[in-house]
Amino acid sequence: MTPARLRIGFAVCLVTMLLAVLDTNIVSAATVPIVRELDPLHGVDRIPWLISAFSLAATAALPLYGKLCDSLGAKKVFLGAVATFLLGSALCGAAQSMEQLIAFRAVQGLGGGGLMSVTMVVLAQLKGPGQKGTRKGAGTGGLVAGAGMALGPVVGGLLADHADWRWIFYVNLPVGIAVLIVSALALKLPHHGERHRIDFLGAALAAAFSTALLLVTEWGGRDHAWGSPVILGLFGGAVALLALFLWRQATAAEPLLPLTMFRIPALRTGFAVQGLVGVAMMGSLVYVMIYLQLARGIAPTSASLFMIPIALGIAASGLLTGRLAARGWSEKAAVISGTACAAVATLLLSANGADTDLWVVRAELLLLGAGFGQTLGQLIVLVQQSAPHHQLGVATTGVRFFQTLGSSLGTAFFGTVLARVYADRGPGGSTSAIPALKGEAHTRAVDAFSSSIGVVFLCSAGVLVLALLLASRLRADAPAGAGRTSVRPPDDAVARPREGTDHRSTGPARPDPAGLSRTAPGSPPHELP
Repeated sequence: MTPARLRIGFAVCLVTMLLAVLDTNIVSAATVPIVRELDPLHGVDRIPWLISAFSLAATAALPLYGKLCDSLGAKKVFLGAVATFLLGSALCGAAQSMEQLIAFRAVQGLGGGGLMSVTMVVLAQLKGPGQKGTRKGAGTGGLVAGAGMALGPVVGGLLADHADWRWIFYVNLPVGIAVLIVSALALKLPHHGERHRIDFLGAALAAAFSTALLLVTEWGGRDHAWGSPVILGLFGGAVALLALFLWRQATAAEPLLPLTMFRIPALRTGFAVQGLVGVAMMGSLVYVMIYLQLARGIAPTSASLFMIPIALGIAASGLLTGRLAARGWSEKAAVISGTACAAVATLLLSANGADTDLWVVRAELLLLGAGFGQTLGQLIVLVQQSAPHHQLGVATTGVRFFQTLGSSLGTAFFGTVLARVYADRGPGGSTSAIPALKGEAHTRAVDAFSSSIGVVFLCSAGVLVLALLLASRLRADAPAGAGRTSVRPPDDAVARPREGTDHRSTGPARPDPAGLSRTAPGSPPHELP
């Protein structure tokens, strides 16, 4: 691709990622007008499904997208994901009931899962991950994703307040159609034409396992008690489905997520670090909002504005990391620096009380965003560099899959910690009773809640410290024999012999139709091994 096409390709990828990530949580700020119009009597009970339908469908489809990229080529899968996302957006905007909107959000999520993962494969194939442009581009992609995650509620609130809530979905259409047209005309991606058998049984098992696990995290402690038959049954089903999925991956001719990938140190460590970062990141974002609303009495729309410092921190550190990467700053160094920075930020958040200055809170959130901005994208680049060439799609979507599962598990785990600590410290025994309390009881409840949520942030800091220890063991280069994901080898990789090797032929001479064995003028002659 020409430099102009490369720039267009990078721009298309960033816009696509921003669309997908914004739609992950943009609906959360517009639930009130949606319920008021579609189902004022029972709509509130269906809000959790409205919010989670997108993420459930996106997560369930992630493993299949990786295999499709490796089999059909990233461009075809990318265009298909964008088209599915636009179809879901149009249907959501035209929904006439809560049931329809929830179903159409799932359709949108099927496309959105591809947008968030396949786009990173496209970025890797625009240039080899080892080249400067791609490392900078993937780092920029990470900061766009993080900024979109933080700004989603803000954008949703603005559209809901100043326009019809349906524009939350309709706004995707002109942008998405432009992405489709430009991508079809401008993207020229390598594809080796090697067809693979798609493990649809493995895909179904992965989708069922992730759905069951995400339902446990969505319902546990909120809609059903953790020890209820529903939650225990779902958890047991998730364990059984995981066992079946692993068995299938060990026995399938072409598995969806080859277990051999976990033999590569950089891949298994990268997956683990990404999962832990997902636990801490989503947990921190969710419980910062809860702290602001319950402990500080800030309205939800105003509380969403506190996500802006996080977005600014992500954007600034992400851009800086991209520029440093272009000058030799390694992905490993960025991940270590980012997790350390985020760990310090969550540790500072744990010390906040009911009277902490709000500008101090904003500064802590800016630091938190700066930490996550260094980590987002760089882990994906490192995994892509270490993955075998023919498994680039599977490795990339695997990173996203572990991050998504980590985010859901983190939200549920921190919610359990908060509920149990507050039950021991606060009056009334439940955080839901805090807004109804008055006088001295309310003051004691807010103090107890502030100290309880401090324990949550301490747990988040502990998770990030564990991620930091694992990140220190990351290998920035692909292990021997793993292969790289760059599109082509260096120009002189074949012509130049390795030092210290015996260049005498040990077998019949091989044909040399391309003339690769010819040496440059003035250089000593040699034979290909």
